[in-house]
Amino acid sequence: MNIPMLLQHPHRDFLKVLLRTLLRRYHFIVPSSTHLRSGIPCAQPFSALGLHHAKWMLPSDGLTRTLCLQTTLKEQTEGLSDKEQRLVAELYTGLIQGQRACLAEAITLIESTHNRKKELAQVLLQKVLVHHREQEKLKGKPLAFRVGLSGPPGAGKSTFIEYFGKMLTERGHKLSVLAVDPSSCTSGGSLLGDKTRMTELSRDMNAYIRPSPTRGTLGGVTRTTNEAILLCEGAGYDIILIETVGVGQSEFAVADMVDMFVLLLPPAGGDELQGIKRGIIEMADLVAITKSDGDLVVPARRIQAEYVSALKLLRRRSGVWRPKVIRISARSGEGITELWDTMKEFQDVMLASGELTAKRQKQQRVWMWNLIQENVVEHFRTHPTVRKRIPLLEESVLSGALSPGLAADLLLKAFKNRD
Repeated sequence: MNIPMLLQHPHRDFLKVLLRTLLRRYHFIVPSSTHLRSGIPCAQPFSALGLHHAKWMLPSDGLTRTLCLQTTLKEQTEGLSDKEQRLVAELYTGLIQGQRACLAEAITLIESTHNRKKELAQVLLQKVLVHHREQEKLKGKPLAFRVGLSGPPGAGKSTFIEYFGKMLTERGHKLSVLAVDPSSCTSGGSLLGDKTRMTELSRDMNAYIRPSPTRGTLGGVTRTTNEAILLCEGAGYDIILIETVGVGQSEFAVADMVDMFVLLLPPAGGDELQGIKRGIIEMADLVAITKSDGDLVVPARRIQAEYVSALKLLRRRSGVWRPKVIRISARSGEGITELWDTMKEFQDVMLASGELTAKRQKQQRVWMWNLIQENVVEHFRTHPTVRKRIPLLEESVLSGALSPGLAADLLLKAFKNRD
């Protein structure tokens, strides 16, 4: 239907409203001429429809994403009460102004397991994400450098972070440390003692240390670590260190949320075959042999040589970067400056090649599906139909009457036929 036919239609008032709504709903109108880089003038004026715009165009990908973010944010905000909207607005304003108290409260909010607080957290995160994208577009590069640190217990991670962090803040950087502590399988509690080991760094106003419990999350990182990174970047911190518990799958989990993965190893941690067998070397962009001072200098040199040889046997994950092995000492400061120079070199090379941008995009997709899997399992376990059958089927499995596979199939079938 063309414009003249529409204006002569007996239901033209209804059709005008419908067309105006559809056009605005799908963003075919650019409301401000300042956003128009190019456009097609209308062959027939749309003033009869109440749409007084000189040019029309399909939005670019960037504009479409921005409009989608704004629409999503508006839809989420509409479901909040006035008090909740004020809370989110205050947290957001304080956060982007760099107030540490607002950052701490915001991270506490996203770590909450309360359903309503989860909704508030997502509204806050969406607002921060819009701000984050705008700032990155202005700077033309990522706002922060994300570094994952892992290693076995006793490798000296906390000691290294304090010395390294003080060096960075003295050079004008703002540092955020997200230290993840394992939760006890027996009591469910965590020591959260990493901050107590970093006494000097914790008093530095340009550093923010946030210990968080894993709460049983596989991989040694909390389910909200990725969101906490976004909040820290929104608060103006340009270097984010994520210290994991360094057991089992933690190396693989943290590698899916950082730009660079640094592995810290003590001099007496076994030969290079131990590293290859555990699969951690293939994830590392940089290997640092710690405690390279005093009587441990000779063992540290030997381990360094062995891991250099081991890295040659592994397939490179990057087409532009070859992992390096260096020796460091947080006691004497040896190698710390060299380590930072290597990290900056890595960032520059990855940015120039475009691999860093592609890596971050892939990480967001991976993390989205991780959260979906976690929430799907939780929804499955708490569904009334399934929850009623779980005790009986668990008892049957324990007594040997049913195999675990059959019991799982019965629960899945009950969930599938729940309606």
